[in-house]
Amino acid sequence: MTLLNNKQPLAHEVVEDSNPTDNIDFQTIISRRLNRRSILKGGTGLTAAAFFGALPLVGCSDDDDSSPIKNTDNNAAIPAQGDLKRPETLKFTAVAHSTAETMSVAAGYKAEMILPLGTPLISGIDDWKDNREQSAESFEWRMGDNHDGMWFFGKKGGAYDAKAAENGLLVMNHEYVNSNELSPFGYYVIQDNNAAPIFHNRRLASDVRREVNCHGVAVVEMKRRADGMGYEMVADSKYNRRLTSSSTAQLTGPVAGSDLVKTKFDPTGFQTRGINNNCGAGLSPWGTYLTTEENFLGVFARGQDASQLSDGQNYGRERYGATEDFPGWEYLWHTPEAKDAKIADEFSRWDMTAVGTSAADDYRNGFNTFGYITEIDPFDQNSMPQKRTALGRFAHENCAYAPVEQGKPVVFYMGDDARGEYIYKFVSKATWSNSDIGGGLKAGDKYLNDGTLYVAIFNEDGSGEWKALVHSQNGLDASNTVLPFNGQDEVLVFARAAADVVGATKMDRPEWVSVSPMTGEVYVTLTNNKYRGVREDQPVSASNPRSYQAGEKAAGNDNGHIIRWAEAGGDHAAMSFEWDIYLFATPYDLTAENLSQLNDSNDLSSPDGLYFDPRGVLWIQTDDGAYTDTSSCMLLAALPGKVSDGTAITTSAGQQTRVGMPASNDNIKRFFVGPEGCEVTGITMAPDFKTLFINIQHPGNTWGAIAGGSTPRSATVMITREDGDVILAESFV
Repeated sequence: MTLLNNKQPLAHEVVEDSNPTDNIDFQTIISRRLNRRSILKGGTGLTAAAFFGALPLVGCSDDDDSSPIKNTDNNAAIPAQGDLKRPETLKFTAVAHSTAETMSVAAGYKAEMILPLGTPLISGIDDWKDNREQSAESFEWRMGDNHDGMWFFGKKGGAYDAKAAENGLLVMNHEYVNSNELSPFGYYVIQDNNAAPIFHNRRLASDVRREVNCHGVAVVEMKRRADGMGYEMVADSKYNRRLTSSSTAQLTGPVAGSDLVKTKFDPTGFQTRGINNNCGAGLSPWGTYLTTEENFLGVFARGQDASQLSDGQNYGRERYGATEDFPGWEYLWHTPEAKDAKIADEFSRWDMTAVGTSAADDYRNGFNTFGYITEIDPFDQNSMPQKRTALGRFAHENCAYAPVEQGKPVVFYMGDDARGEYIYKFVSKATWSNSDIGGGLKAGDKYLNDGTLYVAIFNEDGSGEWKALVHSQNGLDASNTVLPFNGQDEVLVFARAAADVVGATKMDRPEWVSVSPMTGEVYVTLTNNKYRGVREDQPVSASNPRSYQAGEKAAGNDNGHIIRWAEAGGDHAAMSFEWDIYLFATPYDLTAENLSQLNDSNDLSSPDGLYFDPRGVLWIQTDDGAYTDTSSCMLLAALPGKVSDGTAITTSAGQQTRVGMPASNDNIKRFFVGPEGCEVTGITMAPDFKTLFINIQHPGNTWGAIAGGSTPRSATVMITREDGDVILAESFV
């Protein structure tokens, strides 16, 4: 047995790839056989009518883009702001590229760090110390690691008020941990190659407990500072709360009680322990927090148990990346010796290996209880997180709802962040009622437990369709030879496999989704995909049209793009849509692939976070590794147009597609650049538009460290105007 002190932190940029299907060929090969030669001959001069046919503009408002946000129910829990208008142009001076150890923000603004990793939420807990000797248990009441998606909930009189700006609850995700900066021992493992493969490296119980408590969600009450500029935490607020990977969560919807989620912890299949790898976030129309479980695969291990399971059960695990002898990623939460455990199954629950005679004897199904949109009511500190299984199980990046309308279903959009995965939407069975605003988790029961999950198909001609993932429809039944679907619970638990069957379009890592409050069009960041055009199962297509080699970097879609669509007739419950590519991300000097005509004031790589503020300004964040020799990750402000406002183009890979209007300094500009080595992620705005919150993950230097300290820490950045006015007020007319 060998003791190792591994200096490498947990890897953030592990991207799970487990899609073995060739769906992209299924949907494109016929079209290509018929049209590819004529398309290529047409070159970039092909007209929009020729490419898209006679499809009308749908889902677009007839109002001018500078129209005010109306005080209607369409924005539900998002506050209406009278006659406040979207900027007609962006007039601030763009922030230059930077690889400095500090952050930079547009002139006239102030950016300051708040709520870094380890900040106590209650009295009686020591402040963060640079020696990192805070107890693992204390993190049940501290800010966790790697802050991500978040939302500001206005608070008035002890209740939710979408327009309240003096006081509110800032709710945010903690996605994963940087072990090397979290534990006093760094990333410490005990090596034993004589053990079973998934136990070759064991970790200390205290380190695992600390990491488990650093995942999840934080709820922090904030109040306006005395000088009126920004906010400060309300010490010892009754609302201050942490929900972690040890918190009990309720399973709701069609999967609750299923044999697929019964475990030793709850043999009835209605509860599980933990919310995990919480990435992007969203708001519900009734005013609750929707957190997401993304890379949950990484915390689970699987030994040799294929012989204990059916072929379908084995495929279902492998479709989510869990092959035999899979030790998980570097977390290794299943490995501490049992004698160190304070409670039964504290660590073994992260081992999905089937070792007992039934699911009630082990945690073979623990894996199936993660990967869901999870609803939290921040105003009810005694409430339990609700895993809304009707919205499907996959690596959820975030969740965005479409503008609601009285008497119509509520619609949510979601992306599955892995290479070659899919875009989904959920349409509730219940129809919207304004009386449910402020209804908490009971409203969530009404809208999120019963409805239809759909997956997107992006056709080569610029049209698209939604395919229902419903048992007994579209081949989703027990006759499926790869993975028999015996009920709706299996369709939802194995949503990826169900989407495979119906021929969904493989996308380049679908991440954040946001819906324009002006046009109703839906935007999704496709961060990057090194396999696009490289692997046979992921050839270029109209919706993922780039594969290129830049310098010494390998071919693929290195820089990503943002796709958008307009639902037919402006109805978000429609079964068809029209799409184009809003923006191709790329370094501005990469001429052959700079299809959006970016310049050095607005170029970017790997778009990730995405947020329309209620005025219609689109904020774009990056999580990049391809352009960081030129600039650290960034935040840009943008003023998009509408689907089909651009032209048809041909990429260097010879693929015909459609791109939106060219970028200019008037309609997209760099607003903020983070410190070296970071990801810029998570974004929300105070209801009066005077404070913008963003998050900084894994800074690569001492950013976030205490005075005189050397340990970098993730934290929130609070941005205000130096004159106290509204963010981007200089752009209003």
